[in-house]
Amino acid sequence: MPYVNIRITREGATKEQKEQLIKGTTQLLQDVLGKHPMTTVVVIDEVDVDNWGIGGESIMLFRQKYLKD
Repeated sequence: MPYVNIRITREGATKEQKEQLIKGTTQLLQDVLGKHPMTTVVVIDEVDVDNWGIGGESIMLFRQKYLKD
């Protein structure tokens, strides 16, 4: 029974987008590993950006420094 945990920042992923993630992840496990969809569990955790860091910095500071448009 596969269990997949997807963690994203809480920045407005829509219900439809999350449904696509669940469906697509389930389909991928079926296609690649032959896992049955009825026994595949997908959980999406949405984390506040205040609680997310990369390289010792908050995600907001990281984005400002390294992901400039």
